[in-house]
Amino acid sequence: MDQIKRHRVGLLLGIEEDWPQAFSALMSRATPLTTSDGVTHAVEVERLTIEPFDLTAPVRSDLVIDRLAHWYHHPREWLKKVSLVNGTYLLNSPFTFQSMEKHSAYCAMLRLGLKVPRTVLVPFKNPVDNDRWAYTSAKYNLPFDLSAIAADLGYPLYMKPFDGGGWRGVSRITNEHELHRAYDESGQMLMHLQATVDYEHFARALTIGAETVVLDFRPERPMHARYAVSHDFLSPTAAWETRAISRIVNAFFGWEFNSAEMLVKGDEVYPIDYANACPDVAVNSLHYYFPWAMKALVKWALFCLATGRRQSVDLQTDRYFAIADDPSLDYHAKLTAYLALADEHLEAERYQQWCAEHLPDFDEQALDWVSSTDFDRVLKETVLATYPPHEHHEFLDYFHGLVDQWIVDESARLRG
Repeated sequence: MDQIKRHRVGLLLGIEEDWPQAFSALMSRATPLTTSDGVTHAVEVERLTIEPFDLTAPVRSDLVIDRLAHWYHHPREWLKKVSLVNGTYLLNSPFTFQSMEKHSAYCAMLRLGLKVPRTVLVPFKNPVDNDRWAYTSAKYNLPFDLSAIAADLGYPLYMKPFDGGGWRGVSRITNEHELHRAYDESGQMLMHLQATVDYEHFARALTIGAETVVLDFRPERPMHARYAVSHDFLSPTAAWETRAISRIVNAFFGWEFNSAEMLVKGDEVYPIDYANACPDVAVNSLHYYFPWAMKALVKWALFCLATGRRQSVDLQTDRYFAIADDPSLDYHAKLTAYLALADEHLEAERYQQWCAEHLPDFDEQALDWVSSTDFDRVLKETVLATYPPHEHHEFLDYFHGLVDQWIVDESARLRG
């Protein structure tokens, strides 16, 4: 007799309305799903609320997708509880995202030999709110020459908070005057000074589970225009390396929903930011790439639920460090070995085989939904909620044009 197994996916949300609707709609098209062992998997998607919780209380969700806990501590502590006590599957580890902020992530990737630009951590500009500050500072804080540090790194450089925060406090510094102004304005934020490199492309790799897409990123532009629809903007070598670094970072820290930013010149790839808890997947920023992100998110969630994939707090980083310390391996060989560990952790081959066997029609189902009036409604609601009334018509046309291009390209791909 066939067995029915019911799963719940919980969504921890901030202000998003677009991608949760898309995720739910595509999940309803992909399920119920009967796997080769005769088990029928039914999935319910629910939005999670924030309330007091007993540390021993049971939990309804079998898997949680989090877009909130990077700034809201209460749900972050709930995520830790459900992971440790209840065995709930989390796409991103709250343990490493709290401890491995950008500073720690830089250090870890430097340990692996990645080409992270030179980075210097400087003390707070203003005293911290602690009674012991004055004594400690007077006795132990050595005076330093900020201008000399910047000159040694070279202009232009970037000043940015050590723990990230969605472009919070980031400044591009081109001279000594801008340096001191930015430092004066940093207040009690602890800041990095980071050298930059001459680059041709700013690449952002979005990795969801065992899938990665590399985007031509233009951070100086408004949100709706930051991602160019450009498929072959990197050389084959740089494209491989960019994808590899994104997956290596995720597997190293136990993350499955993250984006990594890299500066690329020719075949050289310089990672500069790769600890983006809860990366942006909104339709008004991803536009053309939004359907890919939703498909990947649904497929990975289903794969984890149906196969009983388990998580571990133990990251086994010594396996990576053994590769880093092997003198017989050059840089490319080390990346290849790291990627093999990452693909093993993410079960990349098993995932692809599972999708081919159990979701053979999902791409067509997703294409049908993105072409539907239901998706058109989600897109219209997003534009109306995001932009002022006099810009509604302009942005509806803009996003329709980009999504329609995806529909054309996806249709051609499926026809072979």
